[in-house]
Amino acid sequence: MEVIREVLTRLPGRFSTELGIEVAAGPGERQKWFLAAVLFGARISGRLAARTYRVFEAAGVLTPPAVLKTGWDGLVALLDEGGYARYDFKTATKLLNLMESLERDYDGDLDKLAAAATDPRDLERRLMALGKGVGPATVNIFLRELRDVWPLARPPLGPLAQLAAEHLKLLPPGLDPQAALAALEEAWRAAPVPGSVFADLEAALVRLGRDFCRKARLTRPCPLAAVCGRGPESLGAKPKPSPKSGS
Repeated sequence: MEVIREVLTRLPGRFSTELGIEVAAGPGERQKWFLAAVLFGARISGRLAARTYRVFEAAGVLTPPAVLKTGWDGLVALLDEGGYARYDFKTATKLLNLMESLERDYDGDLDKLAAAATDPRDLERRLMALGKGVGPATVNIFLRELRDVWPLARPPLGPLAQLAAEHLKLLPPGLDPQAALAALEEAWRAAPVPGSVFADLEAALVRLGRDFCRKARLTRPCPLAAVCGRGPESLGAKPKPSPKSGS
């Protein structure tokens, strides 16, 4: 479908790639993306979450041992530098608990966690069991960019991506999230874009849904307006409820 090519031409793909993280390159890269996904999963703008990740990256605090060595006070300082002032104490505690659990239960290796999972839902449960504060939204952010890397990374399609896909008529309205995922994957298989993977399309649709489709008033033109063809009267459509919008 030409619309899929237009989406990937006009919008960035995976958030991990935008941060310079290559999730298929090895466990260390997936650990970086996990840290970033936890930051994106908080009730904070994607811009500030990305900036905070870059602060952690510059400080070399990307692995469970590095996070634990930095300690609570050090993490609060990094979070404040990135713009997490409202959530710095809570997020520092969350990061310490998560990395401590990952070290204790899986030798600090997310790939061992993935290998221990028996099915997609068990993988999601194991990630959430690492600690309080890692809920369905954070897990979805993390796993949707690993669809082409971990066989059991099969989170349902998120509400923002589904809303955007419906507006672009890539999906019919009203599908449940799993059926929507299957239908969008089928559309991708019918018209893949060279140099991209399905996760790029999904992330681009998340951006479109977040920044344009769910807003009642736009402060800038929608990059897919010509393809979408929706009138101003329909710009106030809302996505299905989600615990957190994240990224």
